[in-house]
Amino acid sequence: MARSSRKPSSGGRGSGDKTERGDKAERGRKPAAKGRKRRGILGTLVYYGFVLGVWVLMAVGGLVAYHASKLPPIDSLAVPKRPPNIAILAADGSLLANRGETGGRTVTLKELPPYLPNAFVAIEDHRFYHHWGIDPVGITRAVVRNVTRSGSSMQGGSTLTQQLAKNLFLTQERTASRKIQEAILALWLERNYSKDQILELYLNRVYFGSGAYGVEAASQKYFGKTARSVTLGEAAILAGLVQAPSRLAPNRNPEAAQARGAMVISAMAREGLVNDNMAKIALMNPGQPVKPGGAGSVNYAADYVMDVLDDYIGTIDKDIVVRTTIDPGMQNIAEKALVEELAQKGDKFGVSQGAFVALQPDGAVKALVGGRNYSDSQFNRASVAKRQPGSAFKPFVYLTAIEKGLTPSTVRDDSPVNIKGWQPENSTREYRGPVTLRQALALSINTVAVKLGVEVGPKAVVATAHRMGIQSKLEPNASIALGTSEVTALELVGAYAPFANGGIAVQPYVITQVRTSDGVTVYKRSGTGLGKVLEPQTVGMMNAMLRETLLTGTGRKADLPGWEAGGKTGTSQDHRDAWFVGYTGSLLAGVWMGNDDGSPTKKTSGSNLPVEVWSRFMKTALATTPPTPLPGGAYKQMWPMPADQQAPTPPGGVPMADSGNPADTLYGLVSPAPVAARGAPLTISPLAQGGPQPQPQPRRVVSDDGVLRPPGSVPNGGGGAPRQGYPPPERSLLDKLFGG
Repeated sequence: MARSSRKPSSGGRGSGDKTERGDKAERGRKPAAKGRKRRGILGTLVYYGFVLGVWVLMAVGGLVAYHASKLPPIDSLAVPKRPPNIAILAADGSLLANRGETGGRTVTLKELPPYLPNAFVAIEDHRFYHHWGIDPVGITRAVVRNVTRSGSSMQGGSTLTQQLAKNLFLTQERTASRKIQEAILALWLERNYSKDQILELYLNRVYFGSGAYGVEAASQKYFGKTARSVTLGEAAILAGLVQAPSRLAPNRNPEAAQARGAMVISAMAREGLVNDNMAKIALMNPGQPVKPGGAGSVNYAADYVMDVLDDYIGTIDKDIVVRTTIDPGMQNIAEKALVEELAQKGDKFGVSQGAFVALQPDGAVKALVGGRNYSDSQFNRASVAKRQPGSAFKPFVYLTAIEKGLTPSTVRDDSPVNIKGWQPENSTREYRGPVTLRQALALSINTVAVKLGVEVGPKAVVATAHRMGIQSKLEPNASIALGTSEVTALELVGAYAPFANGGIAVQPYVITQVRTSDGVTVYKRSGTGLGKVLEPQTVGMMNAMLRETLLTGTGRKADLPGWEAGGKTGTSQDHRDAWFVGYTGSLLAGVWMGNDDGSPTKKTSGSNLPVEVWSRFMKTALATTPPTPLPGGAYKQMWPMPADQQAPTPPGGVPMADSGNPADTLYGLVSPAPVAARGAPLTISPLAQGGPQPQPQPRRVVSDDGVLRPPGSVPNGGGGAPRQGYPPPERSLLDKLFGG
């Protein structure tokens, strides 16, 4: 047989073995390649994740470093001093008001009931004692809640320490930069202060709205008490308030404040800071804000204290306590008298504002009301506003004349006067002829006051007023006699003090002592006045005349039964300003009423509204005080006796041709002089002792229409209705021209 030459086919055994081995090798290599591929991806992810993390950390570190560089150096960082608080106390030691940027003094944790600081911890940062200034758990929880509760109020992750850092060092802006700086500063605080110190700082610096910084100020503001005595319900409202001071203020939104307070109490119970029984009682008795009483006039007094405080102690760098002369009872009486008079008659008389000042004869301010309502207007009309005093200035004219030799019985002619074309008139447009100075002042006769002012000289009148206590600039012209230069109510009342105290000039004062909160005395008042400015006989004669104003003159409505009192009404041009200043031997008070814009009132004069306010105040304020006679001794008796009594004739003396009182001759002050014919011309001439005397005539009183009438012709001493067409006694043509 022949040998075959055919080659093995591709499907032969040899070929198949190679293929099989190759397939097995290939199958063995594939899993290893996939593992290497998978390991390469994970490694890459880890690698790049690590690199990215490093870059993020570097970026964050750089960002933190950048914003940290904007802060003061950490090694020199210090907690800024809290602005000092000024606690203003009344004469009896009760708190009148807090002043300063904080509105309340600093308190320590030891002073406070434990549930008060615990309330803040429970609602603001329940992990306060477990974190180191920044709370990652709290931040995470806040983020989750903000994401999952869309539409509801957003929650923040700031700790109490972060909030304190913001209040101490940063602004209130909401930026990433501020949050980073806040975190840095929180860490610094935690490193340098204990938890209790941080909580104490927080309670004294956090803002509670309405200008109250710190828990003490807030407690006084909303509950009228110190933080040391707040209830659990009140503490809960205070703690809940810091979230939104404007929206949750208990005096403006009590329902929301109490609802937030209930949340605080529940949080305290949940954290075990109060037991269930305490929580239940607190929920049943939520805190109730105090309602401000009256018109808040005590704040005018507090503002005045702040105005003068710098004169006593200079720069204030720590909490201080200021003891004042203010009598809370008199302050309330004054406020009530003024506010009620304006409420009852303000619209009728076209009067919108008023001011009131009460002083002791030594100058101590007992009450000061600077306006109708402090919340509506903080402008202090008692100590700052300057207005024309009108005829309330006339006593200084008459005093100048008395010191130059005239007496209450000296006669001057009430007749037309012409001073370089200026022709002042009386309010009644009538002239009485010869009248005593006593009568002229009591009836507020303009012509006589002007003539006296010219006789003694306007400069002398100005000098007298300044010596008595007026501090404002006064123009030495003829119209000064009718009060055309502006003064404040406080200085005008103070200038009457020498009449009440026997001749000692005073500077009205309101501060008696200043001490630091730890008891160190910074200032204590000493001294009793500015010295003697009037002689006893001068005091007596002035009191004789000014008392007559209340007995028979324009101030009859101000007469105080059982008391010797003097005073003077005043009305300026077009009835723009109405005044009454009156006094007894133990208390002085002055009232101004008018409009802030100086617009005319509707016939308001010193003899109506101001007199009524003064009388209401004095009758209540002096109700429990034994009557004190006016100073002046025997000289004071130169006023006429009551109409139903006959004046005695001195031994060997000749009665003066007055209304029957021989006192001037009795004490040898003047000599009898010829009687001038009624209506005879009387020119302005140099002063003379005594001067012409009037004919004896029955004692008369002035009626509401300004007309002098015999006793008995005017009911109740002159309380009849005014005649149609007649203005009040204080009105004159001079008022129109010169504001007299």
